Amino acid sequence: MDYFPIFTKIKDRHCLVVGGGDIAVRKVHLLLKAGAAITVCAPEVCESLQQKADNNQLTIIHDVFKDEFIEDKWLVIAATNQREINEHIAKLAEQKQLLVNVVDEPSLCTFIMPSIVDRSPIVVAISSGGKAPVLARLIRERLETLLPMHIARLAKISGEFRHRVKQVITKESLRRRYWEKLFGNGTLASLLQKGQMQKAQDFMEANLTEEIAQGEVALIGAGPGDPSLLTLRALQLMQQADIVLYDRLVSKEILDLVRRDADLMSVGKAAGNHEVEQSRTNQMLVEFAQQGKKVVRLKGGDSFIFGRGGEELEELVEAGVAFQVVPGITAASGCSAYAGIPLTHRDYAQSVTFVTGHRKADGQPLNWKALAIPNQTLVVYMGLLRATDIQSNLLINGRDANTPVALINKGTRHDQQVITGCLSELSQLGGGLEGATLIIVGEVVELASKLAWFEPDNNPKPSRDPFLVNLS
Repeated sequence: MDYFPIFTKIKDRHCLVVGGGDIAVRKVHLLLKAGAAITVCAPEVCESLQQKADNNQLTIIHDVFKDEFIEDKWLVIAATNQREINEHIAKLAEQKQLLVNVVDEPSLCTFIMPSIVDRSPIVVAISSGGKAPVLARLIRERLETLLPMHIARLAKISGEFRHRVKQVITKESLRRRYWEKLFGNGTLASLLQKGQMQKAQDFMEANLTEEIAQGEVALIGAGPGDPSLLTLRALQLMQQADIVLYDRLVSKEILDLVRRDADLMSVGKAAGNHEVEQSRTNQMLVEFAQQGKKVVRLKGGDSFIFGRGGEELEELVEAGVAFQVVPGITAASGCSAYAGIPLTHRDYAQSVTFVTGHRKADGQPLNWKALAIPNQTLVVYMGLLRATDIQSNLLINGRDANTPVALINKGTRHDQQVITGCLSELSQLGGGLEGATLIIVGEVVELASKLAWFEPDNNPKPSRDPFLVNLS
């Protein structure tokens, strides 16, 4: 973030606005709404500012800016049309460690005036850090249509009722559950919209005596990496969570969407490195839910496709813990789509098979003969370390050595890499890759160069490994 978002109290604090035109009027209007004590400095001021002065809403100094005007001020806004004066004010305010905003000059500002949606006491501020003010304004206009006016009454009555809720519900997590249930119920909003304040208060009181739901686990598939591929339901539950247990494949951008005060706990696993043993993860899900917490178990891709989600839910069932499942876009679907590779195509593949490169030591061996059948697509999850075995087993069982293959590393993310080649090269293709990599084997890979649409800067088009190209 270029600017730290903060709401600051300026009621009765002395603020200086330098400038007397229309821009100064807009800044003064916002400062007055926040209760600031305003002084305007300008040789001449517009009629609107003069009227506010006549009504004792602000003080006007009919003069050019002088350094002493800044003394004893808490905040300064430079709104003149003279860059030299604006720069001087900014430098002076910086020396005196005062907050300063210079209109249309973000580089001179120590704070930015955001676009505001005002449903006081609910206030939403949108800022682009001065880079795209028109875009910020358009976002504000969109939010204006989404936030009903009665949300102000909802916030006000909730503030008045907070002390009562604290008296009755002493546990913080259960208080949060009470408010979430209350705000999620359309009855309260409907009563406030109709102005029935007493009935609204009675409704809130009645809900205090109802039993608060116990803890629950939400098993959520976070998708392959791009946060925009999260489902709406996943995002809603992530915003309600008390604690989130996440795997290493869940991207930072997705974790940033979790509610700010939720506890984040990594239980990730990599090949040969289990940060937290699966049995302990299962136990923690049960323990946190039994403490009354809303628990989110966040997994990359889809939890039911090589995500061990079924194993975790079995533990919850045995412990009598309530749960729900939110599917995610599995890596095979997401990564192939972002690489321009359709998993099935009438001219290339009539079926697709998903297998994992990691299996239990005593697990059943793969049916390589069935996997080597032509005109089908084979997708191997977590297969990078076993690329040599995959190549040799497919060739031994009859798959053509020239069968197209693709390695998709960090699929759907902006550092995605797609390397294509043929089956006889598979063991060498991924030599420089690290991290989550998906292997696709099949004739559909031929379409990658034609259908690729996602073109991050580091890898504009699917291509063969440079090392192999130089050798050919």
